[in-house]
Amino acid sequence: MNILLSYPIFPTSFWSFEKAVQGIGKKAFMPPLSLVTVAALLPQEWNYRLKDRNIEPVTEDDWEWADMVMFSGMIAQKEDFMGQIKEAKRRGKPVVVGGPYATSLPNDMLNAGADFLVLDEGEYTISLFVDALKRGETSGIFRSKDKPDVTLSPVPRFDLLDMDAYFLMAIQYSRGCPFQCEFCDIIILYGRKPRTKTFSQVEKELDALLKLGWKGGIFFVDDNFIGNKRTVKPFLEKLIDWQTDNGYPFSFTTEASIDMAQDDELLRLMAVSKFSTVFIGIETPDTDSLKLTLKHQNNRQPMNESLEKIAKSGLRIMAGFIIGFDGEKKGAGPRVFEFATQNAIPGVTFSMLQALPGTALWDRLKVENRLLDDANLNQTTLLNFIPTRPIEDIAEEYVETFWQLYDPKNYLKRVFDHFMLVGQAEVHRNPELRKKMANKHKSDFDLKGVIFGLKMFVKMGLIRSTRFVFWKYLLKMYKHNRGGIGNFLTFVVFMEHFLPYRKLVKKEIEAALKARVHEELKVMDPKIELSETLESGIEWYKAS
Repeated sequence: MNILLSYPIFPTSFWSFEKAVQGIGKKAFMPPLSLVTVAALLPQEWNYRLKDRNIEPVTEDDWEWADMVMFSGMIAQKEDFMGQIKEAKRRGKPVVVGGPYATSLPNDMLNAGADFLVLDEGEYTISLFVDALKRGETSGIFRSKDKPDVTLSPVPRFDLLDMDAYFLMAIQYSRGCPFQCEFCDIIILYGRKPRTKTFSQVEKELDALLKLGWKGGIFFVDDNFIGNKRTVKPFLEKLIDWQTDNGYPFSFTTEASIDMAQDDELLRLMAVSKFSTVFIGIETPDTDSLKLTLKHQNNRQPMNESLEKIAKSGLRIMAGFIIGFDGEKKGAGPRVFEFATQNAIPGVTFSMLQALPGTALWDRLKVENRLLDDANLNQTTLLNFIPTRPIEDIAEEYVETFWQLYDPKNYLKRVFDHFMLVGQAEVHRNPELRKKMANKHKSDFDLKGVIFGLKMFVKMGLIRSTRFVFWKYLLKMYKHNRGGIGNFLTFVVFMEHFLPYRKLVKKEIEAALKARVHEELKVMDPKIELSETLESGIEWYKAS
């Protein structure tokens, strides 16, 4: 069988980094780990062709070649996901879907025309699907309530990827999270008992990437990398040995909960194994909202102290924030901006709360008859439920805060303050380790990266209106923390993505708010035009 594996387009988001990624000759931030894992779980005598539509289109030759088409993706990819299913069916191709979107909202897939739904986790359900094909079945839904032992998971088929197209590579160590945040669907999809691979499994994946010539960073796409603390520290010790033996070829990024700050040994091991960046879900500085949404781990220690400790251990911090929690007081947006500024968090994802199918939040809002529609996980959509304070206030605060967060001067200040704080890990301080890394990579020369760096230097240092601020911070870094200059410049480059992206957020949120107000006003006057909505009805809408 010829299997076409197709990954739908992600809309522009915080994580897409288009301008920065394209500037160094890459096409996308990260590859579809889901599909290369699926390819490894399916019969290896089949033929596979992977098309990531974020880097290249599916051609007519691809459609003609395929005996069957398989899709996987997230809710944020909904528009292209649905469109591609219909394209496959238009050509008479059997369609197989799986992944988190299909698992959360299977009816969307059936309505679009999918033939097979391979849901939940593939280590169990893919074999059920293959058996059904052998029996000659032409449709079916395959599910498993049990969570598989991830030690059953094979090495992904990284060979199917265009390695040169991506900024970061992706691997996975664990699935699941021990916490119970009301809004999070991770515990619904993957459970509250984190399941981990053995180090030998991950070692084979790292070896495979090394053999394929990968030289960039690697994102551990775990839902909470430190969720199973009993196993993660021995894992990191072995990872340090592997890095040392191989000359530290990779740096790592991951997601983890803020309670990592309570374990000094864990922080040391992560830094020494060359984890460079960690994404932390802060959600909100409002302790009452954290309590309401059951994010208790963020209330156990002062978050500012935890963030400072993590940064000083040598880990760069990116953080996620949400607006729109029930009972939220006015000014939630400005409080997010103030928190991010005071704690020098350079990369801030900020979005309106979305109720995800199957979560405790979804179930509660459903009982309260407050759900409006399905979730759409990106930073350019309104809440998908009726909030406890006016949606206009939330949207206004959201747009203004997003705009302020990525005002060039504000952003540069956070970047500078952060990298004056971030300490150097032992891997960079230790002369022997530095020598090993230098010897291993002395022939690595990235001409495109150098050219892009020079272009950005000219743009930031000579052309942009913030050039004086840029030079001020750069000179201070040179004077007081030369080791942080590389990090500083890297995050300065990300501004190339954030500046146009904040304009997109503003435009789309304002359009979405206008459309929602219009729907409300149509109840009063069915003939009202969308263009009239803001002029004729917004004051009434606010007052009511």
